[in-house]
Amino acid sequence: MKLRPHPKSLAAFTLIEIMVVVVILGVLAATIIPQFRGTTTDAKISTAKSNIAELESALERFYIHLDRHPTTEEGLQALVTAPSADKDNWRGPYIKVLRPDPWGVPFQYRNPGTHGAGAFDLWSRGADKADGGEGEASDIGNWQ
Repeated sequence: MKLRPHPKSLAAFTLIEIMVVVVILGVLAATIIPQFRGTTTDAKISTAKSNIAELESALERFYIHLDRHPTTEEGLQALVTAPSADKDNWRGPYIKVLRPDPWGVPFQYRNPGTHGAGAFDLWSRGADKADGGEGEASDIGNWQ
């Protein structure tokens, strides 16, 4: 008499089959994940450039109404709340919220500017959160 195997025992995976699948998934992950590593940095740089362009536009609207750009001391906060000396001519807020750059640091503003791109300098310190830097850690400014 020949014994038949139980039908439920044929439906399971063996430990070796599961290990082979895990190894294949690990190899795939090791080859794919490094391709996406630079994507986050590129997205943050693009966001910083876009935010700088938006702030420049708001600064120009400020200039149209008050015939001057905010001083360095007033900073970008003058786009959200009226400077005490110019409350009558101020028609803001020129932006709803003053957000930090993509690395969580406030955007930097200086008037008069030193980079010759215009009346003011507006920049993000970049990934290293310090002035200067090279490559991915370089500053992103309105003079570039």
